Amino acid sequence: MKRSLWCATLLVFASLGRCQGLVAQTKLPGDQAGTGQQVAGQPEVEAVRHVYPWRQVLRIGQDFTLRPDDSARELAVIFGDAGVEGHVANDVIVVFGSAHVASTARIDGSLVAVGGHVRAESGAMVGSDLVVIGGTVDAPADFSPGGNHIVVGPAALGSRLQALVPWLTRGLLWGRPIVPELPWVWAVAGMFFLVYLALALVFHAPVGAAAATLAARPLTAFLVGLLVLLLTGPVSVLLAVSVIGIAVVPFVIGAIVVAGIVGRVAVTRWIGMRIVPEENVESRVQTIRSFLIGAAAITLVYMVPVLGLLAWTMLGVLGLGGVTLAFIAGYRRENPLLPRRRSAEPVPPAPVVRPTAADLPSLPENGAAMFDATAAPSASPNPQAATSLTDLAAFPRAGFLERLSAFVLDVILVLIVRELFDLTDRDSTVFLLLLGYHIGFWTWKGTTVGGIICQLRLVRVDGAPLRFVDALVRGLSAIFSLAVVGIGALWILRDPERQSWHDKIAGTYVVRVPRNFPL
Repeated sequence: MKRSLWCATLLVFASLGRCQGLVAQTKLPGDQAGTGQQVAGQPEVEAVRHVYPWRQVLRIGQDFTLRPDDSARELAVIFGDAGVEGHVANDVIVVFGSAHVASTARIDGSLVAVGGHVRAESGAMVGSDLVVIGGTVDAPADFSPGGNHIVVGPAALGSRLQALVPWLTRGLLWGRPIVPELPWVWAVAGMFFLVYLALALVFHAPVGAAAATLAARPLTAFLVGLLVLLLTGPVSVLLAVSVIGIAVVPFVIGAIVVAGIVGRVAVTRWIGMRIVPEENVESRVQTIRSFLIGAAAITLVYMVPVLGLLAWTMLGVLGLGGVTLAFIAGYRRENPLLPRRRSAEPVPPAPVVRPTAADLPSLPENGAAMFDATAAPSASPNPQAATSLTDLAAFPRAGFLERLSAFVLDVILVLIVRELFDLTDRDSTVFLLLLGYHIGFWTWKGTTVGGIICQLRLVRVDGAPLRFVDALVRGLSAIFSLAVVGIGALWILRDPERQSWHDKIAGTYVVRVPRNFPL
């Protein structure tokens, strides 16, 4: 049984990967041994014979019949019915279709049918196993395969699976979730419509908050939804590795599923609001109107090939992001002590206070003329030079593009130095050179060469300069930020303080300083 299932799996995927065409040869009825010479007395009528010289035959979405005088090494039919009347040297695989094995058929390998029925005639030969999953076997008493005879699942399962074949061939393969000519598809779509409408009415406030978030920040919502999907796998793995967090994994997955469903409801309402604006967002009647309009528009798009499946995917990500942003906003309203995004309004400069004569130190009489009490104090030639390192935390945070540019410059510099001095012949050690370069420069100057060019500095959250242990922790944790598909570095785009994961772990900020700021 294991061998048959294994052969079935290998044959299906191998057939998809290296499908080869049929070879047609012409043979006269009186031809002997394929020489092409006409035997005397035979009628001069040509017949086309399809010969498969030890090649596999694959059909997807089509029926196929192997004639009595035909042969093939392997035969696989997916989403179609197969008829075997000739010789098959190895296995015959039929997926979501029925198989008819004639009395002249000879199958040296196994016969596997998934989601379909097998009908065998008297005299048919199967050299190895007969495996039927979700179907029945109709065979005479003298039919006996050479190996195991295995039937799995009720016959009704095969009929239900075969009902999916038209949707798979004309819907999923075309890239559209809804196939208009299939009645049961409309029944399923109507069921989802009623469930989504009930959710829109029962959870009126959360759905409205998510729809308002989508209306205000659609691009941000899409990026957040994509980020949530990317984080689900790594976070689940980390929780499972911790053993204690295994119990949390089902709740995390369940929360994402619920957020995705509510998000689709919010997207449907948001699309309806875009077509016909709502005058009163608290009105449930207008909510129903927006939902109906949005559902009709989405249904029409779902019937378009390629565009339908693309829209289904993007709307799901968009809805998940909208629900996530609405949840974060509501959580911050309930917890006002959480850090909020800094205001972008410029801070007015402090007024200049001119010293008076009473504030000046006493001078000799002959030096009184050297100082004018009404004049403003002379400005320092470099006012930023007096700024202490403890003031670095007050500078604006560096953005993602600035930090990415500095990192690219550092990588280029390390590669140039490596090639110039021929430090190593192994590419794997470039990673160690980059790590040591960053840790050394962070400890020495609080920045790198790329950071100097891009006017960036690194400082601890308390305003103090970095120590070696801080730089080491930040460098090692940066490996984790990049290992999870770079999500830890992309976190800068969403964090109010523009911190990446390794910034949060090490307790650091990356700030932008003026061009003449001293090292």
